[in-house]
Amino acid sequence: MLIDMALTQLPIPSIELGSPGTFRDPKIGLAEAGPFDLRFGATRKKEMRVGLVGNADMLQKAQQWLDQCRAPIPSDIKDSTQYLDFPGFNEAFHTSLIFDRQWQAEINNGMLEAFLKKDPKSRFEAVLDMYADGVERLADNTNIRPDIVLCCLPNDVVQTCWSISKSLTSRQRRLIKIRQANREQGQLSLFQDIEENEDDLLNRDFRRALKARTMKFHMPIQIGTRNLFEDQDTNQDPATRAWNMSVGLYYKGGGIPWRFKADGPETCFVGISFHHLRTPSKHLVYSSLAQAFSSRGEGFALRGEAIPWDANQKRNVHLTVEQSVKLADQILQEYRDGIGGNPQRVVLHKTSRFDEAEKEGFRHGFRDIPIVELINIMPTQFRLLTYGSYPPRRGTLCTVNKTTTYLFTTGYMPEWRTYPGPHIPAPVKLVSDDDVDMHQVASDILGLARMNWNTASMSSAHPVTLFFSRRVGGIMAEVGPNRKPHPSFRYYM
Repeated sequence: MLIDMALTQLPIPSIELGSPGTFRDPKIGLAEAGPFDLRFGATRKKEMRVGLVGNADMLQKAQQWLDQCRAPIPSDIKDSTQYLDFPGFNEAFHTSLIFDRQWQAEINNGMLEAFLKKDPKSRFEAVLDMYADGVERLADNTNIRPDIVLCCLPNDVVQTCWSISKSLTSRQRRLIKIRQANREQGQLSLFQDIEENEDDLLNRDFRRALKARTMKFHMPIQIGTRNLFEDQDTNQDPATRAWNMSVGLYYKGGGIPWRFKADGPETCFVGISFHHLRTPSKHLVYSSLAQAFSSRGEGFALRGEAIPWDANQKRNVHLTVEQSVKLADQILQEYRDGIGGNPQRVVLHKTSRFDEAEKEGFRHGFRDIPIVELINIMPTQFRLLTYGSYPPRRGTLCTVNKTTTYLFTTGYMPEWRTYPGPHIPAPVKLVSDDDVDMHQVASDILGLARMNWNTASMSSAHPVTLFFSRRVGGIMAEVGPNRKPHPSFRYYM
């Protein structure tokens, strides 16, 4: 059987920064043109105020590192287009990096050491309380609040508190089975008294828990460890660390480093993923969403309704028509709140196929939007081998038998004259039942991969819609079901 294969090399979408023109590499763009929000003129931030929470030793290390980042930092890796000198925070972002004693909350080291000797659960909660209380004190600053708080974790906190897991008892497992059987038989209301009151998450992560706890103070945070502040044999060189940290600080503190240049009508890109919430008394699945829209490059996150977990579903979780309609309404409302009107185009990304109920619900919910596209971005075992030393170029679009489309979001990068990955690059499979232009779909995905403001690297492989929706779910689980999560991406990165 003959296979009809067509290969197209898509250009990697450029990004817009502070001055007219576009760039491929955000580092070069920031050094030459400054951040995108320079275009906002007098309304942009001229100072980036950084608060610090930690014990005395970590506060000192953080201050020394931030002071170092004010000035240029040469790269340790010479003659490389991938590793560039850091020009200094003020030079790169046209904004003064400020940290002052009034924005420092020192944690008592003796109390911290005492808490670290407790059992895992008590230790986790006590240290979490200490850092959350420190962020709250800075957020309540009666003079001038910091724009972002850097939470400085010593090694012993990272090693002993970073994650905690709790196993179900035999009784708890038995209760869950009884609840599931009663739900299937429609008898759940008769057995409400068997549910235990304990709703602790079975698996917790310190980073997620701290971000969720401090969200209510309307204060974005960033985690800092000795791996960031100090030169070590196992971490990145100082210039690379400065680039990556500074981009994250600038965005979380209220700035917009860059945006990708999107052609066509104003579009709201939506990523849908499902997050499992497990406690000793229940197992639910939440749909968590991450949106990126092209008007200013801002993003927002929403939590959908909970779906009771059914073991027969395995990974095949879907929304009902009503849940899909409700999510569509939430998306448009949040978009209108941020932009001031409806988008002209909505593109939904999902790693599993849209079933008929989801198609019906989303099309009804977005019925007033001129263009609606449902796109599946799915993993695949498909590979391409090329002659020579390197794999296919990033941006290669492969169409097989005019029906199946694969996109290489990683691969050889001519800008760096190398492939920066550790293994043979795997493309994603693009699927849609709509009559869509797959070249445009693929270009959008490549552009959205440029919107990861946790790094200054240009090699990110995943579109922000799906990359952040996975991370958002874990933090939303820590927020809890009775509190509305803040929609801004700044609280989740």
